[in-house]
Amino acid sequence: MDKGKLGVIGGMGPQATLQFCQRVIDLTAAHSDQEHIPTLIVSDTEMPDRTAALLSGDAAPVRERLLSDAKLLEGWGAAAIAITCNTAHAFLPAIEGELRVPVVNMITETAAALKAMGAKRVGLLGTDGTLRTGIYHKALETQGIEAVTPPREAQAQVMSIIYDEIKKGLPGSGEKFAAADKALRALGCDRIVLACTEMSTYKDWHGLDDFYVDAMDILARRCVEVCGYPLRDV
Repeated sequence: MDKGKLGVIGGMGPQATLQFCQRVIDLTAAHSDQEHIPTLIVSDTEMPDRTAALLSGDAAPVRERLLSDAKLLEGWGAAAIAITCNTAHAFLPAIEGELRVPVVNMITETAAALKAMGAKRVGLLGTDGTLRTGIYHKALETQGIEAVTPPREAQAQVMSIIYDEIKKGLPGSGEKFAAADKALRALGCDRIVLACTEMSTYKDWHGLDDFYVDAMDILARRCVEVCGYPLRDV
């Protein structure tokens, strides 16, 4: 397999982008600078809020900016593109047809990984935008897995962790997280997906066990493979 460059559309949020790139480094079986994946990162912190765009119905500004960033990476010579935002994947159908290189789909890759794990009923910790679009529900259903969203009060706690805490540089409330965790376990989930990169950041700060499946980890692993680099056992 030929080796290729990786393009990353990040900045959503900035901390999560750095953590994603660290995971790509950690997962690459490299022994020198030259054996790591050449990577161009567009940390587009001016990208409009994806959840707000989806809930308002004004999706055009996000779509146009994602396409512009992807075209930039394509012109640089990226063999594959990663978008470090779960919610932004709702806009993929509107831009993929205009690109010559693939966007590694974090949602469908995570669903496939969950099937391989034998998951049957999976809880989702993500933004209101991600949950309302049903992108995870559809991907999981395709794999024969039932998707479960937190009850309204628990989901409000998840949104607070994402927007009131982690996006503001805070580590996130363990008490709020525990409320969402308890609610999803009570609904019979056999796995919970960290379906927002701020939730991935929460995991890095607090530590979570294997009951949680981190979509960012799965995206990073798949990007290493798609770019033709060997994976490190971690």
